[in-house]
Amino acid sequence: MTEQPLIAVLDYGIGNLRSAQKALQRCGADARLTVDHGLIAEAHAVVLPGVGAFGACMAALREADLEIEVENAVDSGRPFLGICVGMQMLFDSSAEDDDAVGLGIIPGSICWLPSELPRPQMQWNVLDLTLPDDRMFVGLSSEPWMYFVHSLHAVPEDPALIAATCTYGGVVNAAFRRDNVFATQFHPEKSAAWGLALLGNFVRLVAGTMAG
Repeated sequence: MTEQPLIAVLDYGIGNLRSAQKALQRCGADARLTVDHGLIAEAHAVVLPGVGAFGACMAALREADLEIEVENAVDSGRPFLGICVGMQMLFDSSAEDDDAVGLGIIPGSICWLPSELPRPQMQWNVLDLTLPDDRMFVGLSSEPWMYFVHSLHAVPEDPALIAATCTYGGVVNAAFRRDNVFATQFHPEKSAAWGLALLGNFVRLVAGTMAG
């Protein structure tokens, strides 16, 4: 029997983190919601989900003593996935909270969506794949639909890190790739078949690293 990839879903007590865990399990992973440093270090991949406010999430992550675990996981080269506010936390800072310091893994900042637009964007939206050959997009159509709930979006210093955008009043950055890190503004765990296909690609990517 093929070993299931062990994926650590970081449990820092904010929002419904279990939905990401359950979606990864549905895709064939041994996904565990955890704060255990040993398990996180042993995991084949790490996922940082998040909903709510940037500052509160950063404070909760540090209170749970998980900031160093994120840094170690990224530095190890293991596949790493950030989702929604978990994605935003990977950046340096956010206009939502000027006093909060992000993880600085993807250089750039989190900016408000234009004030003339309804905020949050709470709807399905189609992706424009700017990195269509990324392994996370294998088997998806050129215009997959994903579910968004957000009032801010990420602007990296290097535009080459943008993996996908969507249109909401104008171009909104929706996904990012930096080496072993992939991050999404949308919620793949809430995006039905398209989201499960993307998470399935992540699980297969993780499984492919296990023989190495």
